[in-house]
Amino acid sequence: MIDFEKIKLKVNDKEVTIGAVLESKGSTEKTKTGAWRSKRPVIDYEKCVGCGICWSLCPEGAIKKRPDGKFEINLDYCKGCGICANECPKKSITMIIEEK
Repeated sequence: MIDFEKIKLKVNDKEVTIGAVLESKGSTEKTKTGAWRSKRPVIDYEKCVGCGICWSLCPEGAIKKRPDGKFEINLDYCKGCGICANECPKKSITMIIEEK
């Protein structure tokens, strides 16, 4: 049987397990995980009403409120899961293919 916890990969010079569990102590703000995604969210601010559903559902805490009351996504930490785009009631967030 394969012990996946012993298999290590390197992502941005950090060792991670197959399940991408970060084995570090402290703030995850020190580990930028945005390079892991294959798609990224783009907000159409003309459609956005600032309801905050995207912010409340983001599992990475990558969405922050702007001074104008709308929200922005910090791509350094967004993993591209698409929950924000899927749940946005105004469909103001679309997922696009990440270009490296």
